[in-house]
This record gives sequence, structure tokens and C-alpha cells, in this order.
Amino acid sequence: MIGSNRKKYFDWITLGIYLSLLTIGWLSIYSATSSFNENVDYLDISIPIVKQSVYMVSAILIFMLAQFIDWRFWHTFAYLIYGLALLLLLIVLIVGNEINGAKAWFIIGGFSFQPSEFAKFATAISVSSYLAYFKVNLKAINFQWIVLGLILAPVLLILFQPDAGSAITFFSLFILLYTEGLNPLYYIIGIVLLIIFICSIIFPLQYVFISILILALLVSLYNIRKFKYLWLIVSSVIGIIIYLFIKVDPLYGYLASSVSLIFVMIILWRNRNERFAIFVPVSVVVLLLFSYSSLSVFSGLKEHQQERIKVWLKPSECDPRGSLYNILQSKVAIGSGGLFGKGFLNGNMTRLKYVPEQSTDFIFSTIGEEHGFIGSILVIGLFFFLVFRILDFSENCNNKFASFYSTSLAGFLILHVIINIGMTLGLVPIIGIPLPFISKGGSSLIIFSLMLGIFMRLQAKSQ
Repeated sequence: MIGSNRKKYFDWITLGIYLSLLTIGWLSIYSATSSFNENVDYLDISIPIVKQSVYMVSAILIFMLAQFIDWRFWHTFAYLIYGLALLLLLIVLIVGNEINGAKAWFIIGGFSFQPSEFAKFATAISVSSYLAYFKVNLKAINFQWIVLGLILAPVLLILFQPDAGSAITFFSLFILLYTEGLNPLYYIIGIVLLIIFICSIIFPLQYVFISILILALLVSLYNIRKFKYLWLIVSSVIGIIIYLFIKVDPLYGYLASSVSLIFVMIILWRNRNERFAIFVPVSVVVLLLFSYSSLSVFSGLKEHQQERIKVWLKPSECDPRGSLYNILQSKVAIGSGGLFGKGFLNGNMTRLKYVPEQSTDFIFSTIGEEHGFIGSILVIGLFFFLVFRILDFSENCNNKFASFYSTSLAGFLILHVIINIGMTLGLVPIIGIPLPFISKGGSSLIIFSLMLGIFMRLQAKSQ
């Protein structure tokens, strides 16, 4: 299966984007890890930039090797590779090394390897192979359970490490499932639950409860549109509920909204919409219980986990010299770069190590300080163009495995970029997600290089 039927087509544009991101990453890591007037011994593997150079060379070699392996190899051995990934995730729980509170690493001879990164690749090809080989109909519940099992098995093992950040990235595969016909209702439910979870942490529960009741009332009234002056009635009822809730007593607000909802359910029932009349109150009860349990789950988290969520949702309650320090320094570093940046090796906050983890999770702050808004937009633009090319190929490809795999790769890239850059700006919680091809470390760099190399091989074969 090596080099069979190889065609001359080669995507030089994607290669250029890949090498550009690698170069930007190497320069940013060099700036973030080196000190003023430091003489670097390029034979000392303990020096971060030297070790990163080894990782980069290894990644490029693997990227090149992937160009000579026929796509049928990955399609055929997808489940074997997936099984190997699960085995590594089990072994790391037993004999792995603990770093930053997560037992998620193998360290051999000064080099580290994170099995969860390999599991991303393995899960992507196994899900793609399953969807391509079988006559899968994602509208059927049995196929849904199988695909869900393929995704959740590594997620659960990674959560035992525990490494919630890496586990979250696997849900990018739901982008692929959506394109293949998975019921959009699942995504709506997921978004609603996420919003309720966030609101339950930010606001007092009584406000969340009354909002759920009002929302249920709005949805229910929408289903009896034949009433004249409906929106006048809706506005009046909701106005009365809010007035009672805020000005009189929350109990009266709950009572008024509940009575209104029951009244609407009776109307729906009489109009022979029995299923909806049952669905709404059941959903309300479930959402109220979920809201209450969300606060309980948050209270049960470890202190550092609670602090990370508070930094995201309630920064005013966090210590600027404690849990909020990383985000504040990152924002200051990015903001100080201005439009064009301070120049390579001229970022004071980067060089003086004001931003913790500035070569890994917060590498984007180094780019923002030294290369400014223009440099930051350039990096984001490179990722956008790369993802666009991958999705464009996926959309027009006749090979199902190649199409599904490409969408999976694009999903992982999208989620990694959004979360990593979002972390540096305080838009998402700090969960330790590397910026592909740029952040310091070998596991992510090598695996994403392998995945992109396979994509380019699939692309060449399909032209």
C-alpha cells in the first residue's frame, strides 16, 4: 500500500500554509523561551528551543512519510489503530507521568508523549472508516449509539487522567456527524443545556427558573398562533409575571407563570396537540432540575477548576494576583502590541516572562505582542484558509472516507484555534489546549502534522 498509483498533483498552497505556521511557531517559541544575552547550546536537548527543533524535524518527516502511504491503509487498519489508542490511554493511567495534575504523559529520555493527541487521530479515522464502510444512517438510533461509543470511549479515559481540555476537543467530531444527518435537535438541546449551565453559575437560580418558565410560555403560545392579538396577550402576561417577580415577591412570579403555563397547556390539549402539551411541562421540569444540579456540580469541582470557570464567567470575583493573573497579563501583552507589534525579540512582557505558559497555552499572546494586530490577523487568516481548503475538498470529494476524514480534521483545527485564542483573550475558560503547529510541545505538533499529511495524500489521490 506504499506509494501505489501516485499521481503528480501536489497541493503546494497547503504545504506553504503548513510550513508558514511551523515557522511562526518556532520563532514564537524561541522568543518566549530565550532570555536576554543568552548563548544557546544547540546540542543541549534540555533547552526548550532545541527540543522543539527536534520535534519539528520529526513532525516534518512524518508529514512527508504520510505522502507515500495509500489511503486504504488508514481505512483498513482504522480500528486497529483506534484499539491501540485506547490501550495507550489505559496504560498511561497506570504507569504514566503526572504533569500539572494530569496523569497523561509518557516521558522517555527527556521527551514526552501524550496519548490523548494520538487518540484524536485514531478516533477521527475510525469514525470516518465506520461512516464510509457501512450503510450508516445517522437517523437510526443504533448507528447513533455506535458512533457515540467510538467518540466517548477515549473521552471517558481522558477524563480519568483528568484532562478535561483534551476531552472537550473530541466533540469537534459532532461537526462531521451534523454534516452526515445527525438530528439537529440534539445540537439544540446541547446548546440550551450549556446556556442554562452558564446562567446558573452567573445568576441567582431564581432568575434562571423564572426565565425557563417564561421561555416555555413563549414557545407554547407560539403553537396557538390562531388567537387574535396573541403578542399583545403574551406581552401583558409576561409583563405581569416580571412585575410580580421583581416588585412584589418571587413566589408570586413563579405562581403566575405556572398558572399561565398550565392554562396554555389546557388550550393545547383541547386543540388536539396532546404530545406538545405533555412535552413542554416535562421539559420545564427537566431544565429546572438541570439548572439546580448545575450549581451543585460546580460546587463539587476542585478549587482550581472552580477558579478557572470564575475567571471566565465572574472575573470581578477573582484575585488579580492569583487565578486572574494569566488572563490579565495575556491581555496586556496582546494589547501592548498595537497595530504592528513591537518586533521580533522586542516584546518586553514575553521576554521578561510576565505571561505564564507563554510558549504553550498562551503562545498567541507572544504573537500579539511582537507582531501586533496585523500579525495576529495573519495567523488567524492562515488557519482560516487552511480550514477552508480542507472543507472545500471534503465537500467536493467523491471518496467517502476522504471526505469524512477531512471534515474531522477541520473540526479539530477549528475547535483548537477557537479555544486556544479564546483563552488568551479571556473568552473561554483556561483548559490547556495547544495552538496547532505553533504551541511548544511534540505530541500535538507531530499528530497534527500526520493528520495534515494524510489529508494531502488523500487530496492528491482524488485529483
